[in-house]
Formats: sequence, C-alpha cells, structure tokens
Amino acid sequence: MALGIIGTGNLGRALARGLGEPVLVSDALHERAAALAAELGGEAVASNAELARRADVVLLCHKPDLLEAVAAETDGGARAIISCVGATTVAQLEAAYPGVPVVRALPNTALEVGEAVTAIAAPQGADTELHARARSLFARVGSVVVVPEAKMLLAQVSSGAMPAYVSLVAEALVDALVRRGLDAETAGALVVGSMPGAARLVAHTGMDTLGVRRAVTSPGGTTARALAALEAGALRATVSRAMDAALGEPV
Repeated sequence: MALGIIGTGNLGRALARGLGEPVLVSDALHERAAALAAELGGEAVASNAELARRADVVLLCHKPDLLEAVAAETDGGARAIISCVGATTVAQLEAAYPGVPVVRALPNTALEVGEAVTAIAAPQGADTELHARARSLFARVGSVVVVPEAKMLLAQVSSGAMPAYVSLVAEALVDALVRRGLDAETAGALVVGSMPGAARLVAHTGMDTLGVRRAVTSPGGTTARALAALEAGALRATVSRAMDAALGEPV
C-alpha cells in the first residue's frame, strides 16, 4: 500500500518517522518535505495532485484552515483519505472530498517513538475496509481507541495534547527540584525517566489510580504531604478548567 502524507510539519514528520518506511510526502515548504524524504528514503513530490494520483491512501497532516485548498490541489485524484487534521469533522472531510472514502483520526506526536494513542472516529456507514486499514496503520505506532464522532474533540484536547501536558508537568517538577539544589540533568532523569513506568503501572492495574496512589503513599509520609498540597492547590479543578478552555467554554 503506497502511503502519501500531505503536510510535513510536527505531526506529519512524527508519523513518517514512526512508520519508518519510505512514503510520498508533499508540503507547501518543499524543502521541508525533501528533507524528510531524504531522511527516510521516501520521495518529496512536486504537488498534492501528483501525491494523490500515486498514493493508495492519502494522510492529511496539514493545518485545519487549509482543508478546502488542499482538497482542490489534489484535483480529484485521491482514492482514500485518512485525516489527522484537528477539529475537522467527517462531514467536513466528505464535503471537501466528495465520493472519496474518509476516516478521521487524531493521533499525538508520540507517533515518532511508537507510543502514540490515536483516536479514530467510529464508522458511520463509512468504508469499513479503510477504517480497518487506518486502525492497522496507527496500531504500528502505538495504540488505537475508537471514539464516537461526536466525542472526537474530547480526544483531541486530551490524548492529542498529552505530550504538551506531560511536558508542562515534567517542567514544573524539574524546576522544583532544581530550586532545591539538584542539577537539571539529574532532575530530568529522575522525573522524565519515572513517567513511562508510572503510566504503565496505572494501565497494568486497569486504571486503579486510587490503588496505585495508596500503594505509594505511607500515612503522614512525604508522598502523603505532597498529594495533600496538590489537592489543596485545586489540582482537579485546574485540570477541569483547562479542559473547558481547550473546548472553548467559559473558565
């Protein structure tokens, strides 16, 4: 199956690197596409129309406001579309690519290291073969969660943005350790190195977050005091307000 990626910014680049195979790529900045193609042994094509003609499946990784323009540039040549374009519904994709089977997917940039979580909109009379292809493709670079189309924005503001949230938390923890005299390299190794294992532990327990916390927390101990401070600082309410803000709701 020949894959073509339109858009070689952060997401398109992460996807191509995660797949680790030669793909067709195109970008408004041809030099960026050419650099990615040279890195992976793929090919940077001259136009979106050429990419659409040569690819069995076109992966859209461009900005949302370019949807109609990119669709016009493919000149009706696309045979199948898997969209990674944020905040763009299946209905909008079908309107931009009439008569072409489309699947909506929202991965995060952990694609690059094979640890992404990709939300894929549940099919609603869509091409079931393409939907299966999409699930198989993104399973190669992480895990896949099928989400109702109406709830895809929730996937975008949670798993889609998770690398940014984790980075902020890591930065805050490292800063706190550095302020107390630990060098930044050691602090980073302690904080960032602990995160993957902690996440896997929570997953291993079937999302028993309370059980994990209890197993780590001794009554009156250092972890208990830290968790109490986080709760007193309204951590849960702050996270809820962050989700409201991401969804465009009043905070």
